[in-house]
Amino acid sequence: MDNNTHFSPVEEGLGTFLRSRRERLSPAAAGLPTAGRRRVPGLRRDEVAALAGVSLSYYSRLEQGHQVSPSPRVLESIARVLQLGDEDKKVLFQLALPGSRRARAPVRVERVRPHLRQLIESWPRTPAFIIGHAQDLLATNALADALYRDFAQHDNVLRMLFLDPAAKTFYRSPERARRRAVADLQQTAASTPEDPRILELVGELSVRSGEFRTLWAREYTRVPPYEIKQVFHSVVGKLELRHEALNIRSAPGQQLVILQAEPGSSTADGLALLGSVSAPDVPHQQNPARGT
Repeated sequence: MDNNTHFSPVEEGLGTFLRSRRERLSPAAAGLPTAGRRRVPGLRRDEVAALAGVSLSYYSRLEQGHQVSPSPRVLESIARVLQLGDEDKKVLFQLALPGSRRARAPVRVERVRPHLRQLIESWPRTPAFIIGHAQDLLATNALADALYRDFAQHDNVLRMLFLDPAAKTFYRSPERARRRAVADLQQTAASTPEDPRILELVGELSVRSGEFRTLWAREYTRVPPYEIKQVFHSVVGKLELRHEALNIRSAPGQQLVILQAEPGSSTADGLALLGSVSAPDVPHQQNPARGT
């Protein structure tokens, strides 16, 4: 396959260019499973959209030639997925952004304010953590670390849900938790389609999780409401926690997540036991690039 074949912007449009490039790229070359019969040559639209970190409807409008103004960052992501050479990448930008200059979107650095860290750390009986716009865990208190101790690492809600085997035994309804997390991320991605962290995360999950690719290809009109979270912890057993997520007005995109037990319940007793036997021994894991 020659990714550097010249494609004249005068003779063809953006839609034809994109279709030709995805049709000649095999699923195996894109890192996707190849089992089963396929109706179209190369990649499907939903596969390109998922790997590029954009919604299917957005990519479809782009390929159909509708009035869509993609950001340079989105185009960079699509070029990466389609494995375009330098010449093809130039053509892509000429077709999508005629006369414009290519510019990378700045990486969004998220920091948690000290008083918010102090707040969640002052709750010894309530698991609490702060997540960023791409659901990265930016700060956690000791009891939250103890609660999620069965997971290999505490770095991102979606990576924990889709890539860590512990999710299958920890969540009573992991499918419901995954659908909600994907719907939440879709809403964020729709408002900031050029965000580099979201593009990076969606690309990684699309390659590594077939279930994520399927869910990401769907169009969620709303985020399902939070409800009682039923989990199973390897140390204290079954827990029923009310899940609340509060937007932090002083840091747009960040949320304070609180997991509460009913006072006097067996779950409250379980959290108290968990806090006494596990919390001091669990390392406080955070992503240093986004959690400081």
